[in-house]
Amino acid sequence: MLRTPTTTPHSAGTPAATAPRQRRQRRQRRFTTAFLASAASVCLIAASAPAPSPLGIGDRLFPHLGNPGYDVTAYDLAFTYSGDNTKPLPAVTVIEARTTDWLEQFNLDYSHGTVRSVEVDGEPAQFRSAGEDLVVTPAETLPPGIPMRVTVHHDSNPVSTKDQQSGWVQTKDGLAMANQADAGHRVFPSNDHPSDKAMFTIRVTVPDGYTAVANGFPVGTTRRAAGSTWTYRTEHPMATELAQVSIGRSSVVRRNGPDGLPVRDVVPTKDRELLEPWLKKTPDQIAWMQEKVGDYPFETYGLLIAEARTGFELETQTLSLFERELFARSEYPKWYVESIMVHELAHQWFGDSVSPRTWSDLWLNEGHATWYEALFAEEKADRPMEARMKAAYGSSDTWRRAGGPPAAPKEAEPGEKLSIFRPNVYDGSALVLYALREEIGRPAFERLERTWVRTHHDGVADTADFERLATGIAGRDLSGFFKEWLYAEKTPPMPGHPDWKSAAPAAKTAKRAG
Repeated sequence: MLRTPTTTPHSAGTPAATAPRQRRQRRQRRFTTAFLASAASVCLIAASAPAPSPLGIGDRLFPHLGNPGYDVTAYDLAFTYSGDNTKPLPAVTVIEARTTDWLEQFNLDYSHGTVRSVEVDGEPAQFRSAGEDLVVTPAETLPPGIPMRVTVHHDSNPVSTKDQQSGWVQTKDGLAMANQADAGHRVFPSNDHPSDKAMFTIRVTVPDGYTAVANGFPVGTTRRAAGSTWTYRTEHPMATELAQVSIGRSSVVRRNGPDGLPVRDVVPTKDRELLEPWLKKTPDQIAWMQEKVGDYPFETYGLLIAEARTGFELETQTLSLFERELFARSEYPKWYVESIMVHELAHQWFGDSVSPRTWSDLWLNEGHATWYEALFAEEKADRPMEARMKAAYGSSDTWRRAGGPPAAPKEAEPGEKLSIFRPNVYDGSALVLYALREEIGRPAFERLERTWVRTHHDGVADTADFERLATGIAGRDLSGFFKEWLYAEKTPPMPGHPDWKSAAPAAKTAKRAG
């Protein structure tokens, strides 16, 4: 994600059915065997279901995101759009998962929509709400180590309220998604934490005259009198916060990227010619990024340009979301717009392919995207990286005081979940990478970058993983370096630049949440 500036920048359907009865019989046989073998399971079955309460996996910044007891392997999402972007969309979410514990009941992250029914392996299940969780009680207790299928018939509400911000973005001619950091579960039931990535199939039914596009490749369009159903499927696992669905009176512009990579952009049909000079830059930007860090990690890429005011751009996987205003406002220098395009592109490697294990690891996403944004501006527009980093160093102590050090950011402000996206995780974190390059040298740093995305491709990683890899490539202990640069309240001296100074922060530059 990158916040959109308000001023001119300074020069610096449902899946194929299984046999639920057979699955239930297999599950019952496994359950019976485990029941006879374990006295503990007798107590578990005899106990009544506990009172519903919101759970979570203990993320420091978002304690109630994610849920214990299962791992999701696939989502199948189906939405029906009426043509009115203020009306809830009838939806069906099918979740394929594997249990990791005994489950008398389990939680899904879901709010901001009416739930009509829930089934577990084809059998009706009880459900209740608890905070922003949907608590499901299946007909039978589920033992660990088995597959389960959860089907939820629900509405997906695109209208934000005072209490809840929808993950849907209302555009001038339809809808798009912006689920980062914790809004995916306001669109569809899920295990809404980036540490539990899964494959996605997305089906969207729209009236005639509308185009629906989602993450991944198109796998078919079915046309009926009532409209068309567009189906897309990912070829790589994806975090829920990166899901994207575009519905609008749009054109899909296709071209080839490096090595024949399919590039498809989604733009308002009326603006196709206006936006083409920007769209045609993407293949060269992809080639530039590949020179820096290796092959593009997904099956396709493109820009989704929406007529909406979000205040940010967003790296939704294979289809990055941009405000139309970024490309339409003449006061933005061309080099600046291109560097923002590269920022979201870089996220496809850093944040999408390699996802954060916790939201405290956000610096790995935004710091790297900012780094390549700045490097692109240096190489393509003669905007020196060193000058930008020196300016960042001058503000770093202020940023740390306001938002915490890069790898231990402060919680969001009350009622402002996006406030975790502070300068300390953007230029403040790119500054850490600059210091690391100065510390270990350019060749080792560039080898680290390529090795990082190759090692954790399609996976999840955290700050400790990055530290270990950097230490191994540098061939010496970097624990002291990372402790100071990632966790200290004050910015340490910059290697190679002892003359750089960080200005003393003003008192009470920010109020800490909680």
